[in-house]
Amino acid sequence: VLFIAAPSPVSGPSNWRSTTFGSAVHDPTDFLKTLLDTLTYAGLLFVVASGFTLVFGLMRVVNMAHGSFFLLAGYIGVRMQKSFTHAGVFGLSSSQVSLWKDWVLPLVLAVLVVAGVGLLVQQLLLRWNQGQELRQALITIALSLIAADQIIAHFVRGGAESMAWPNILGPDKQLAIGGVIYPWSRIFMLLLALGIGFGLLMWLHRTRTGLVIRAGVDDRHMVRALGIRIERIFAVAFVVGAALAALGGVIGASFAAVDSGVDGQWLLNSLVVVIIGGMG
Repeated sequence: VLFIAAPSPVSGPSNWRSTTFGSAVHDPTDFLKTLLDTLTYAGLLFVVASGFTLVFGLMRVVNMAHGSFFLLAGYIGVRMQKSFTHAGVFGLSSSQVSLWKDWVLPLVLAVLVVAGVGLLVQQLLLRWNQGQELRQALITIALSLIAADQIIAHFVRGGAESMAWPNILGPDKQLAIGGVIYPWSRIFMLLLALGIGFGLLMWLHRTRTGLVIRAGVDDRHMVRALGIRIERIFAVAFVVGAALAALGGVIGASFAAVDSGVDGQWLLNSLVVVIIGGMG
């Protein structure tokens, strides 16, 4: 809730108050900061949920392990960054982290690993039951529980862990927006989300693969009759969805932290975004 305004019982509307500190219109700096926080966090939500809506909202594949992909990628990114910077068990500051070697490379490796895991899940567990939503939900729920236990066994070391932003996006790199000094890292999340949204739009509506995906969802048998291997196209779409969850996991680990239980939270976030935004 951004603001809750209530009129004073003895005064007119000009005395409406948003907080105990005064009217919202008289404090535009706090309002702008709250608005920017909301938009930039929505960018991270979009990155994660875009993979879920591609798989669930468009292809009608019920992947309840989407949050596990997020969490696995976050931990892989954390481990890779600490390995590359020789940080051991201690945290890092942004001044110690270079952009390409210590942040982009762990991100790419995490995305590739999780995309490969997503391909295995789709081929081994979901390919043969396409269109059977209840069975897919039960299988992927079981998979998410197994993945959660394995992540705890191999990655969790007693508490939340986080990646450090690279030095180019560190806490000392800030931008002045309407009188608000705002961190570049959060602006980066929003710009990345906008870029991913535009890329997905172009992919689904301006490329042959995107057209086949949308046609295959509407009438799979007709697409097969035209000689198109729809199973391969669906596998590509599932891998892209897993990769987007992984990308969100690494950004989420840099923005906040990763810990056991975060997978369920981000699965719920993705469900809410997809349902409110509209299936497909």
